[in-house]
Amino acid sequence: MGKASRTKVESSRREKIAAQRAAERRSEQRRRILIAGGSVLVIIVVVVAFIVIKANSKPAKTSSSALNGSSLSQTVSKLTSVPASTLDSVGKGGGAVTAVPQPVKSAPALTANGKPEMLYMGAEYCPYCAAERWAMIVALSRFGTFKGLATVHSALSNGAGDAEPDPDTPSFTFLHATYSSKYLTFTPVELETNIPDPSNGEYTSLQTPTAAEQALSTKYAGPDGSIPWIDFGNHYMISGVSYDPAVLDGNSWLTNATDLSNPSSPVAQAVDGTANYITAAICKGMTNNQPASACTPAVQALESQI
Repeated sequence: MGKASRTKVESSRREKIAAQRAAERRSEQRRRILIAGGSVLVIIVVVVAFIVIKANSKPAKTSSSALNGSSLSQTVSKLTSVPASTLDSVGKGGGAVTAVPQPVKSAPALTANGKPEMLYMGAEYCPYCAAERWAMIVALSRFGTFKGLATVHSALSNGAGDAEPDPDTPSFTFLHATYSSKYLTFTPVELETNIPDPSNGEYTSLQTPTAAEQALSTKYAGPDGSIPWIDFGNHYMISGVSYDPAVLDGNSWLTNATDLSNPSSPVAQAVDGTANYITAAICKGMTNNQPASACTPAVQALESQI
């Protein structure tokens, strides 16, 4: 083969190699584009799926936030200053009150600090205690003054994950509150929190009753310690809730506190009506119908019903 022919063949071979390499480069570029495009598509699909799931999922119910500052002050002010005229107008509560204080027979008087003692046992998780505290505060505010009241709500669910009755009922805790009165001593015992302990599923303990307090609770509230339980100087007793806690559901603390001054509202009928019976138990069994501002003729009319 002549030199010219060899040169022609070599040139043709180089052109084929160059063409093959160009084709390989184009193929590699297409492959990388497809991989990148596929990755982007996967990311888009994941993001869209997350958005769809998020949009269609219902958020878990969370418990109410506690009040503080001016909101708490305003709420407590309304709760502790329900007008006597409103309470007298509500009377026995128009059927909203389902249980009243019961007499305690043949028991020595319960006293503390030289005054008749009103002993309360309850727990923050308990919806029935949550309801009863509203009425207790209204009634006790007619005989003295609270300081340090804080908002709390009953539990959403117990340690086993089962929903509590009337979950998240708004209320107040006596845990760090103080009460002063020249007529009586008020002793509250908040036994447990409203949050289960993750280590055992039980509600965390808060306050431990004294041996004497526990003995009274066992004697009158039963060995299982039914709560709420209130002892009015060993003359009258409340064991269990006095009205349906559902009347407080769906309302803010401030709304419920405001409704207490409207005698026709369901909240006033239930809470103020119960407060009137509590007031009657205090007046009749503990203070000899003093003071007159609390032990009004309307309240004294209820004394014959307990």
